[in-house]
Amino acid sequence: MATVELRFSALPEHVRTARLVAAAVARRAGVDEAVLDEVRLAVGEACTRAVGLHQHGGISAPVKVLLIEEEKQFSIEVGDEAPHAPVRARSADEVLGDPDVETEEDEMGLAVISGLVDDVEVSAGESGGSIRMRWPTTPPAATFT
Repeated sequence: MATVELRFSALPEHVRTARLVAAAVARRAGVDEAVLDEVRLAVGEACTRAVGLHQHGGISAPVKVLLIEEEKQFSIEVGDEAPHAPVRARSADEVLGDPDVETEEDEMGLAVISGLVDDVEVSAGESGGSIRMRWPTTPPAATFT
């Protein structure tokens, strides 16, 4: 299992860099070329959400992005350190139906992510939250010499 960790200051201008790094690592991990735009968009939404939560809460800690290559799947976890009411881990669809979700922007970002990614898990607690997204990978083609 290979992991790349990216941390960046909670500034909107760094979201583009996170998107580019995520797409490059996803490509190397074997994510299908046809879904790389979805990876970029989903990571952009998740990072924009985390940046907004940090800025709104006056949090100076960096946003954390984990890019995890596992056998047959690639995961991206975007974490924030904004305090949330404790909740159990749940899917993005469950969060959208929850009237206690903090803002409409939050709901819209989660709706976009759940529309782009089939396997999404949202968790939040007093010390922060995370959005974990997963995509299947294909093994590299054999090269004959």
